[in-house]
Amino acid sequence: MEAKPSLLVGLIGAGIQASLSPALHEREGDAHGLRYIYKLIDLEQLGLTANDLPELLTGAERLGFDALNVTHPCKQAVIPLLDDLSPDARAIGAVNTVLLKDGRRVGHNTDSYGFAEGFRRDLPDVRRDRVVQLGAGGGGAAVAHALLSLGAGVVQIVDVDRTRAESLAASLCNRFGPRRAESCDSPTSALELADGLVNATPVGMASYPGTPLRPDLLRPDLWVADIVYFPLETLLLREAKARGCRIMGGGGMAVFQAVGSFRLFTGREPNPERMLRSFAEMTGGSVVGLGNPRPRPE
Repeated sequence: MEAKPSLLVGLIGAGIQASLSPALHEREGDAHGLRYIYKLIDLEQLGLTANDLPELLTGAERLGFDALNVTHPCKQAVIPLLDDLSPDARAIGAVNTVLLKDGRRVGHNTDSYGFAEGFRRDLPDVRRDRVVQLGAGGGGAAVAHALLSLGAGVVQIVDVDRTRAESLAASLCNRFGPRRAESCDSPTSALELADGLVNATPVGMASYPGTPLRPDLLRPDLWVADIVYFPLETLLLREAKARGCRIMGGGGMAVFQAVGSFRLFTGREPNPERMLRSFAEMTGGSVVGLGNPRPRPE
């Protein structure tokens, strides 16, 4: 009997024990007749930090890994360790997918595609003239690029590191045009005129509980999106839904970034609907919707 084609992949990040990426990738691999092995490389479990990425990448290469996903806090820290970047990864300034082949490390970004696909399904008709985004890290960079590609007029970026927010805003303006992005110190005043809010920080994850801003800043005519997907409905989204906001969880982004990564890892075309169903089965609920009220008439 001919052996199945095999693939060894890993995810490097901190606090990722609840990640569904291994099961999501392996299920799709099974459907393609692959011997697909996906391992978690959790910095917290190993007592490591992003400073240990050089050793981790070298170790992955020596152990025969074909590719890696990287997540918080490694999406930008990994870039100096790579040999090349895809055009999207270079423009965004963040990497979530690394191909290890022929002694070379090539970084890609499928997060931006993942967020955009989830947004098109969950919030296709919302106003997006002004969007406030919390977080300017690797995930935030991908999300901001996606928002502007989706037609957002202006993205206002809030980050605990003001310099990082300013740098991201400058990069976005360079790519999308003047005044399309700006940094601000606090979401309070920015939200007064905003159509939507995106949390692109890790706050809300099981390992970073809480909300990234005061819930009393939310109002019914504001849509709220979160890129965190474990838990699928974060405290921020529960507070937003209770106030009548339309919401978008991180499940869609999680699935569609995996769709993009699977395509790069295997060279095969994944089935997005099948991967959405797999994710829903694993979470016990729908990837999209999260109980959104019906769209309001314009």
